[in-house]
Amino acid sequence: MSEENVMLSLLDTIPMPPVAGDLVEGTIIAINRGRVYVDLPPFGTGVIYGREYLNAADVLRKANPGDIISAKVIDPAGRDGYIELSLKEARQAAIWGEAETAIIAETPYTLTVEEANKGGLILSWQGIPGFLPASQLSKEHYPRVPEGDKDKILSELMAFVGHPLSVHIITADAKEGKLIFSERTGNEAEEKASLIDKYQVGDTAEGEVTGIVDFGVFVKLEQGLEGLAHISELDWGLVEDPHTLFTVGDRVKVKIIEIKEGKISLSIKALKENPWHAAVERYKKGMEVPGVVIKYNKHGALASIEEGVAGLVHVSEFESPAALRETLELGKTYPFTISLFEPKEQRMTLTYAGKKK
Repeated sequence: MSEENVMLSLLDTIPMPPVAGDLVEGTIIAINRGRVYVDLPPFGTGVIYGREYLNAADVLRKANPGDIISAKVIDPAGRDGYIELSLKEARQAAIWGEAETAIIAETPYTLTVEEANKGGLILSWQGIPGFLPASQLSKEHYPRVPEGDKDKILSELMAFVGHPLSVHIITADAKEGKLIFSERTGNEAEEKASLIDKYQVGDTAEGEVTGIVDFGVFVKLEQGLEGLAHISELDWGLVEDPHTLFTVGDRVKVKIIEIKEGKISLSIKALKENPWHAAVERYKKGMEVPGVVIKYNKHGALASIEEGVAGLVHVSEFESPAALRETLELGKTYPFTISLFEPKEQRMTLTYAGKKK
């Protein structure tokens, strides 16, 4: 081996002096008046003092000469020639390193939800606050809120405060102090797709009501697979509050009416007889019928002439919307004439046949 190669080989064996940010390990050689001295051969002696000593006081009270500790270099050319060290920052660096390892291993943790905001949940891991976005909640816990109403989302998320969740870390950024969690499992989407493949539009099934919201009912078809029966698909009659028809835990029969983008749409009313089919035998245009006023809308009032069959009384028949509401009170029965009857399209228009106020 040439002399040049020997020199290069020797240089490779000489450790580089520590720089700010490096993690180092050494033996405590003395603890004296708020200072801890650490032997760091071959570079000299490190010291933990001042604010760094106070930050790690709880740990250092239990330390003794001869103990081996890990610390982070704050200033390699510190005061009086000592290498200035931080025990707290070393601990923080170790925690962030552990977080990065946990991401790779997809290590699960059970953590208690501490706070909630409109975007998600706040949890702490190893003393570091982290964030669980609502989008990373499991399908069982995802807020079922119509049209992304942020106030209702917050109300749903607040219910998790104080409760444990099984989560794993998906982002750990030490520089930004950012820790992001997820409750979802990596194979959740594949499992759901596999389950959906077992069903086709037109299939009927029996499931369990797992959630009731303003816009419909969630039904579990089997473990890991839910579908939504929209409020318009719950019954042939007018439904304004799904809670009046269903309770969580109810067993219901449903028909699959759409499978799109990993979502299943269900209908409960599709398995019931359509009252409009029988109505064609009983009603015709020009017939006078009694009807119960069941709802107001911007076009006028809806009046039901039998369960599941209703017609619109247009506001143009009256001087104003107020006059319509004064004449036709909710829940009361009035005489009407059928002015339009299209049972195939489930359309009916009624004309008020009584005395207007």
